[in-house]
Amino acid sequence: MGIDRRAASLIAAAALATAPVAPASASVRNPSWHPPIPVSSGAVPPSGSVSSGALPAGVPVAVDARVSVVGGVTRLVVDLGARAAVQAALTEAPDRLVLDLPEVNFQVDPAAGRLGPGGVGVIRGFRFGLFAPGRSRIVVDLGGPAALRRADVASIAGGDASRLTVELVPTDRAAFHAAARRPAQDEAATVTVTAAPAPTADPRPVVVIDPGHGGVDPGASGVSGAVEKDVVLRFATVLAAKLSAGDRYRVVMTRRDDSFVSLSDRVRVARDSDAALFISVHADTLSDGSVSGATVYTASDGASDAEAARVAATENQSDAAAGLDEAPKASADVSDILFDLTRRETRSYAHRFQRTLAGYWAKIARLNHNPERSAGFKVLQAPDVPSVLLELGYLSSGQDVRSLESPDWRAKAADGVSASVDAFFAGREAPAPVPPGAAAMR
Repeated sequence: MGIDRRAASLIAAAALATAPVAPASASVRNPSWHPPIPVSSGAVPPSGSVSSGALPAGVPVAVDARVSVVGGVTRLVVDLGARAAVQAALTEAPDRLVLDLPEVNFQVDPAAGRLGPGGVGVIRGFRFGLFAPGRSRIVVDLGGPAALRRADVASIAGGDASRLTVELVPTDRAAFHAAARRPAQDEAATVTVTAAPAPTADPRPVVVIDPGHGGVDPGASGVSGAVEKDVVLRFATVLAAKLSAGDRYRVVMTRRDDSFVSLSDRVRVARDSDAALFISVHADTLSDGSVSGATVYTASDGASDAEAARVAATENQSDAAAGLDEAPKASADVSDILFDLTRRETRSYAHRFQRTLAGYWAKIARLNHNPERSAGFKVLQAPDVPSVLLELGYLSSGQDVRSLESPDWRAKAADGVSASVDAFFAGREAPAPVPPGAAAMR
């Protein structure tokens, strides 16, 4: 199969020196990191449900959110069922206001944050959701530099309810730059990561299922109010159950509820789990409602076409959508010849699975007219884990949305993906369940 384990130990030296994967107890910028979530047969939530987990007692409920402009002041108001502390910070490149709160149960239509072309006042739009365990976030997109005049939560007279009020006014770039910070900059010194449990002697290959987006990052939206983070979690949950049922694989999910996980942490789950295959599940949207069908993407240095470049650019914005700064790029030394050999072989396996998955999908569901594409997806960058990104369909297509919302369709499509996983591993050289050098590079 190419590279032996002796060579892999040399690869490891280059990888560990350059790859942006945090060691145990290393400080990182992302507080959403949690260990991989194993899935055992019977432990997966029922099909069609999207659980945010048990809410702690006393969690405030957000029931309404609205934006208005009065006298040149843009005001965002969120009605809460109880008092909650708020921390506010302006961020630059892009211009945003990040509001951090204790965990909030948002019972607000996500459409409230889509303000249309031009937005309202200095606010172009906003989104909200769980950002980390016990912590929620509202990310406000600004149309330009703005000064924060007010951000506080006050009780409403005559009851337990409260109101979060944010006021913004236009300002110049120099003043905004002085007030802004890089997203999550202040968290680097306090947030730590602990290593995932050491791999067991279980010989079954590990398959990581990655439902895209989540929490404060809703992903795409489409007809009938479909939201990507919910659609893909429902499908991923069914798929995980199918793969776990036969006891052929150890199945790990990057998230099992409506929580945010950064792109780098999704890659880290795959590597820390010694994954033999990584499947990231997404759904697309376009202005053209006639485009439909699934597409399977792999990683590449350059995009296979303009559409692949567009999709990768959109999906790569997940961290920014949650108010996180961009992860550091790997050093140029990562192009070391041995490291590059492993990466190329890994991508070869990814292309093999891409073809297999597209073939099985065509038997049971619709494929896009160009179903096999590639681009520089950040979530597919593990150099030692064959990785694909499956776009289930288009939320802008009524036909696709009807399929995605059908439990029968999800079960049938998950059967097809499960069969493609079986075929992929059946066709690989025994006994190695992962690409050569993968274990040494962890």
